[in-house]
Amino acid sequence: MTNEKISTPKSGYLMLIVALVLIALAIIASSYLRNSTGLLVVPIILLLLPGFMIVNPNGSKVLILFGAYKGTVKANGFFWTNPFYKKERISLRARNFDSERLKVNDKKGNPIMISVILVWRVDDTYRAAFDVDNYENFVRVQTDAAVRKLAGSYAYDNFDDDQAEFTLRSGLQEINVALEKELDERLEIAGIHVHEARIGYLAYAPEIASAMLRRQQAEAIVAARFKIVEGAVGMVELALQQLSEKNVVDLDDDKKAAMVSNLMVVLCGDKDVSPVVNAGTLHQ
Repeated sequence: MTNEKISTPKSGYLMLIVALVLIALAIIASSYLRNSTGLLVVPIILLLLPGFMIVNPNGSKVLILFGAYKGTVKANGFFWTNPFYKKERISLRARNFDSERLKVNDKKGNPIMISVILVWRVDDTYRAAFDVDNYENFVRVQTDAAVRKLAGSYAYDNFDDDQAEFTLRSGLQEINVALEKELDERLEIAGIHVHEARIGYLAYAPEIASAMLRRQQAEAIVAARFKIVEGAVGMVELALQQLSEKNVVDLDDDKKAAMVSNLMVVLCGDKDVSPVVNAGTLHQ
């Protein structure tokens, strides 16, 4: 629920004309009529001047009279209001906030470095002005709190759990949606609307980065070896099948075992194999 009230003040051009007329009368009374009564107009003119204000596009002015909220001017232009109003400027433009890189623990307790990029704007000037002490600082503090909560709810990567639905590294789209929703709920009290929130930086903390890199490399090597062995077994099986179907050579179990062993060494080795020419029989 909002307590914001939209105020429409008088045009500033009309009151500017009135002020200029009073100035002219004061000059005429003092210079030509030699009458000091023209000086009495000066306090009136000085009283009118604080009432003038300019509201730029996508800007606003919150009007306060002796501690009482009187409304918000969101229309842009040149206006005149009660000169006793205190006018607090609040921008309605969209703003970018790139948070600092925070060191937090993910769901598995691993220290990581993370930062977010937030696009926000003030939607309710009453809440921004009166429900929080400083709405810009409120955005920074709540963003840090939301990032810490988000990082503690998800693992950085699914090293040990291949069934993990989302991780900070692999599920960025879903994580960004959850982050935006969390921030929108936190900043609603300050009348702030979140247009976009996304992770801007994500990495392991320096003290474990090298160890995690070696772990990733090891997993990549194991996965590659698995594919190599899987392909080699298929090739050996196909070779034995074709040799048997075409009656190229009659192989007993011992010869098949030797052939399989040699083929697996050739296909799975990480170095080139030097061929050996057998000048004797198959049994030598």
